[in-house]
Amino acid sequence: MDAIRTTKLTKYYGKSRGITDLDLRVEEGEFFGYIGPNGAGKSTTVRTLLGLINATSGEAKIFNKDIVKDRKEILSDIGYLPSEAIFHAGMKVKDVLRFSAELRGKNCRTSAAELSERLQLETNRKVEELSFGNRKKVAIVCALQHDPRLLILDEPTGGLDPLMQKEFFDILRERNAVGTTVFLSSHVLSEIQHNCSRAAIIREGRIIACDKVEALARTNAKRVSLVGELNPEGAASCAGIRDLNLGKDSASFLFSGDMRDLIELLAISRIRDLSVSEPELEEVFLHYYEKEA
Repeated sequence: MDAIRTTKLTKYYGKSRGITDLDLRVEEGEFFGYIGPNGAGKSTTVRTLLGLINATSGEAKIFNKDIVKDRKEILSDIGYLPSEAIFHAGMKVKDVLRFSAELRGKNCRTSAAELSERLQLETNRKVEELSFGNRKKVAIVCALQHDPRLLILDEPTGGLDPLMQKEFFDILRERNAVGTTVFLSSHVLSEIQHNCSRAAIIREGRIIACDKVEALARTNAKRVSLVGELNPEGAASCAGIRDLNLGKDSASFLFSGDMRDLIELLAISRIRDLSVSEPELEEVFLHYYEKEA
C-alpha cells in the first residue's frame, strides 16, 4: 500500500505558485526524503497533505484515504512535526504532552517519558522558558508519542544540537525499522543522504527528480582533489571541469569530461597527491538545479 500518493496536486495562493501538478508516491514503510531549498514548495506540500490548506486542484491520498473526505481518520495515523513549534504560554511541558495525547484519545505517558529521557527534555518547565531547541524537542515528543503509522517531518532538526540530532535520527530509524513510514522534508541534504532510501527533488513547485538516494547521487561527475600545482592553462582549456577551487598548493573540482583529457592535464601539472571520489549529494543537488534552470 502507498502511504502517500498525489495526482496532479496543485496549490496556488492567488496568482502565486505553491506546488504544480505534483505526482508523488511514498510506499508504506519507506524512509522518504523531500529535498528543496526554502520556497521550493516543501511546506506547501506538507500542509496540503495534512488538510491545513486546501488544494487548488488535483488529489492526494494517505493510506488510500482521501485527504479531504477522510481527513479526521487520516490524522489519527499521522505524527506531524512542523518547522516551528508554538505552544500555549503558561503550560508546563508535561501538560502539553498530556494535552496532545488526550486530543488523540490515548494514554501516552510511558512513551512520552521514554522519549523525553532520550531527548533530555525537562518536563516540569514551562514552555515559554524553553529555548527554540527545547521547544522543538517538545514537538518531537508530541509527534511520536502516540506511535503513528506515518511521520511527516518539516525541517525537523532546526534548533537541535548535533548530539540531539543524532539521537533524533536514531529514534526515527528505530521506528522505521518496525514499519513506520517517515516523510522527511528538508533542505539539509546530508540528513537525506544518511537516512533516506528514496527521495524527490522539488524546484519551483514541481518535482524534477525522484529515485533511490544512491541513484540520485550517481553521476558521471567525479570530485577530484589534489595537492600540488595544477597547470592553469591546461585547466582553463580542459573540457569537463567545473567548480574549480584553486588553493596555494592545492586544487579541487568536479570533472565530467573525457578521462583522457584529465590524465593529460595531470601529466603537465606538478601533483604530489591525488584523490578521485564520488561527489556529495549537495553537489549533485546543485547539478539538478542548474540542469533544470
